[in-house]
Amino acid sequence: MNKINKLFANNKDSKLLSLYFCAGCPTLDGTADVILAMQRRGIAMIEVGIPFSDPLADGPVIQGAATKALKNGMTLRKLFAQLAAIKDEVKIPLVLMGYLNPILHYGIEALPKGRDLSRSPAQTSSLWPRSIEAFCQSCVDAGVSGAIIPDLPFDDYLNIVKPVADRYDLRITMLITPETSEERIRFIDDNTDGFIYMVSSAAITGTQKSFDEQKQAYFRRINAMNLRNPRMIGFGISNAQTLKAAQDNAAGAIIGSKFVTLLNENNGNADAALDQLFDALRS
Repeated sequence: MNKINKLFANNKDSKLLSLYFCAGCPTLDGTADVILAMQRRGIAMIEVGIPFSDPLADGPVIQGAATKALKNGMTLRKLFAQLAAIKDEVKIPLVLMGYLNPILHYGIEALPKGRDLSRSPAQTSSLWPRSIEAFCQSCVDAGVSGAIIPDLPFDDYLNIVKPVADRYDLRITMLITPETSEERIRFIDDNTDGFIYMVSSAAITGTQKSFDEQKQAYFRRINAMNLRNPRMIGFGISNAQTLKAAQDNAAGAIIGSKFVTLLNENNGNADAALDQLFDALRS
């Protein structure tokens, strides 16, 4: 069973906590240490950011982390190598979060020349399926359980990405926002497996002190839909109030900007950053 599915199947009554950090920030070689520290400290699932020069959905904290990671020399190829080195030690789900551009670029470069894909249902005249195939193969080799690709059009997910990802037993997570229609949410729920990323607002990433009544009404509306997939709420979670609101209205919470800030402030010392994060989530 895919680790993502196993996590939610085994923790139906738990309030999960997932953290995001950008690979290659604040240091190029710190990825393994950060992941292993999170696992040791009880984090349920980890989102590993693929740095990109134009992260449209991200706020200044994560944009800054991506810029620093790229300056440090982080690439998707290096990230896969770092993850593969600790594959046997990591027992919790790893989810890559990144934009299409670096994924497709990696796929075109990584696919061995002359590889015979004649038996693959993904083969078409387009380079898209070949790129996705190479990416998915590398995910499996590195112990990755799934991916979140914010700018992946849903039609392309259904027709190109999903058939390949399914063969590799990878979960592609889609995002919903307060503006997403009920019809589309149900369509996403029917055509994905793993979990749905429930964005707390239509704004970019960043911390918030509280979720207002409008956001709370959004949470209640989605709860009333009784979706098949579990949901994780992200964007803006940084303290006890926002954490409780997220965990009361979904399977758990995803924290990104707050942890990225603390990781930078502690020069990549994940244990110190986690200590401060846990303190903040109690207040």
